Amino acid sequence: MLQLSDKWAPILIAQPETGAGYQVASIILNDGSRYDQVLIEGGYITRIRGFTEVPFNDDQIRSIVVTHDKWNFADDG
Repeated sequence: MLQLSDKWAPILIAQPETGAGYQVASIILNDGSRYDQVLIEGGYITRIRGFTEVPFNDDQIRSIVVTHDKWNFADDG
């Protein structure tokens, strides 16, 4: 789990929720890497589809794009 810094709050607040209390987004890092289907709850990245841990830190994030790409959260893949 990764707590997002306050600088991301206006971006996330401006977007509708994907479901009750969460958003699904894509994260683009400064080096151009992209992580899709990232679950964000209450200012925390709690899951990334296909990963068991968050493989980056807040300082590496260039942008967050809320996509609402849902998946079965019980599924690891």
